[in-house]
Amino acid sequence: MATQRVYLDHASAAPAHPAALAALAQVARSLPGDPSRRHAEGRAARDLLESARAATAAALGVAAERVAFTSGGTEAVHLAVRGVATANRARPRRILSAAVEHSAVLAAADASGCAHTRVPVDRDGRVDLDALAAALRDGAALVNLQHANHETGTLQPVAEAAALCRDADALLHVDACQTFGRLPVDVVTLGADLVSVSAAKFGGGRGTGALAWSPRARFRPLLSGDEREGRRRAGLEHLPGIAAMAETLLHLRPGDPQGPAAAEVARCDRLRRRLRARLGDLDDVAVHGPPNDALPHIVAASALYVDGETLAAELDRAGFAVHSGSSCASTSGRPSHVLVAMGALTHGHVRVSFGPDVAGDVVERFAEAFATAVGALRARLGAGR
Repeated sequence: MATQRVYLDHASAAPAHPAALAALAQVARSLPGDPSRRHAEGRAARDLLESARAATAAALGVAAERVAFTSGGTEAVHLAVRGVATANRARPRRILSAAVEHSAVLAAADASGCAHTRVPVDRDGRVDLDALAAALRDGAALVNLQHANHETGTLQPVAEAAALCRDADALLHVDACQTFGRLPVDVVTLGADLVSVSAAKFGGGRGTGALAWSPRARFRPLLSGDEREGRRRAGLEHLPGIAAMAETLLHLRPGDPQGPAAAEVARCDRLRRRLRARLGDLDDVAVHGPPNDALPHIVAASALYVDGETLAAELDRAGFAVHSGSSCASTSGRPSHVLVAMGALTHGHVRVSFGPDVAGDVVERFAEAFATAVGALRARLGAGR
């Protein structure tokens, strides 16, 4: 075992930012009230809730009344997809999704009661806009197109897809869970009607997310309760978590080109490019996604003649925590649906994702550990010679 472990799975769950930890503890200690109650403790909780909503809305470029807090990205996705399907019965009973969408999006569309069509992507994982335009000609209530892919980091042509959706009178839902808090995510600039986000991916804490929407969007709640969140989401708000997400956004300033988030993007992108180059030099190793127009913190690679889960286990023993396989089937043994849709090599797939705690020397150390692990596994199988 390595004496010092390196966490390289920030795209799954990022360690909490210090601002998030401080806000979480302070609010949990000092604000016990229910924001819907009229006593002093309730009013104080309500004031903080609405301040956090305003901060989150500002980061998303929408009015505060167009943000609903959720328990995370998955709930936000389901609220968008299934909520639209329920509220828009007059629209065509059909949903289109890029074939590389996160499993939560695909599952929500499958459970919506609408016909669900998956739109193909190119070798880099970008949606085929011609195929999307052709599919839209048959009508759709909703199109799902992620801001960036969660396994390869590929940025999608969201603005172009939004124009196609407007021409076809279809709503556009953008899963921005991997980009929010890191890159600017503006609902108007994207041209989206609904945007789902998660605090867990950028260090804002777990168990909190949000859904933002444009004036065009109509959706219904998944659960009926009381008047909370404008009757769009039932249940007592997780105020400490909401405050933690908002405080982290205020600290990172993802929309500011001179802010901490932008500086971290530039730093991680240098690491990403170095690691892509190092892994790409290895025999029978494919690095996925484009070198440009990609998230700065994700590198995905596959090694021929190697099992991905076994490779991840070898790297874990060497002190590196990485992800392998598909986000929807990480323990099933099935290949990544993202790589399958791209027509890419699925053998020996691992995803490396950086965060602020990852130092620059990690690239060389990880590349050496990767090469050593791949060589050892191939030797065991007697392959790759």
